[in-house]
Amino acid sequence: MSLYRDTGVVLRVHKLGEADRIITLLTRRHGKVRAVAKGVRRTTSRFGARLEPFGHVDVQFYTGRTLDVITQVQTVDAFALPLVGDYQRYTAASAIAETADRLTAEEGEPAVRLYLLVTGALRALAEGERDPSLVLDAFLLRAMAFAGWAPAIMECARCGLPGPHRAFSVQSGGSLCGTCRAPGAVHPAPEVLVLLDALLHGNWDVAEAAVQGARRDASGLVAAHLQWHLERQLRSLPLVERRAREVAAGGG
Repeated sequence: MSLYRDTGVVLRVHKLGEADRIITLLTRRHGKVRAVAKGVRRTTSRFGARLEPFGHVDVQFYTGRTLDVITQVQTVDAFALPLVGDYQRYTAASAIAETADRLTAEEGEPAVRLYLLVTGALRALAEGERDPSLVLDAFLLRAMAFAGWAPAIMECARCGLPGPHRAFSVQSGGSLCGTCRAPGAVHPAPEVLVLLDALLHGNWDVAEAAVQGARRDASGLVAAHLQWHLERQLRSLPLVERRAREVAAGGG
């Protein structure tokens, strides 16, 4: 029997038979792993509660013929506890987990950067100090950069001319200068591009000062850009509640 151990985040779970589940994890060293957790749906299971979505766990596997099998689980961070009771944070976490699952099509391929992005975003949501919509959009922008899909924000997507520029086209890869502007491009307000750049680079002072209108428009561009490249809609993204906290900057 070949055993290995890794730390991972539970992205999703599926029922298998009467008492088992298939657990999909994004792990630090082995990338995406799908493994069977036997008996976890029984009330007597030793580690069923640790293998719920958003759980950050240390797991021991043994290599099976088709799917690996989970034999031990220890909690590293109980991210799920503060998330499941807050709809806004829960839906943002669901969109993060689904995006990570979609971006790791190949199982067993290391994706350390994405793993760190997921754990960082879930930790920020669990701590509850930042607006969940901003955390989600920052994650999505950085995850697209991981995948090679980062939108051009402060330069022209076609010619590289430094901006900012007024036109933005998802199909063309982001901001466009006046010469390269494509039909159907939208014209976001300058503060929207400032917010996108701040989220991509982790400038939270600038991001949290953005008014609600800029946040809403930035979220729309991020979602459109991601789903254009995925070529399908995320199931969880339409459920995300896009509202600013009461303590966030108003207006817009």
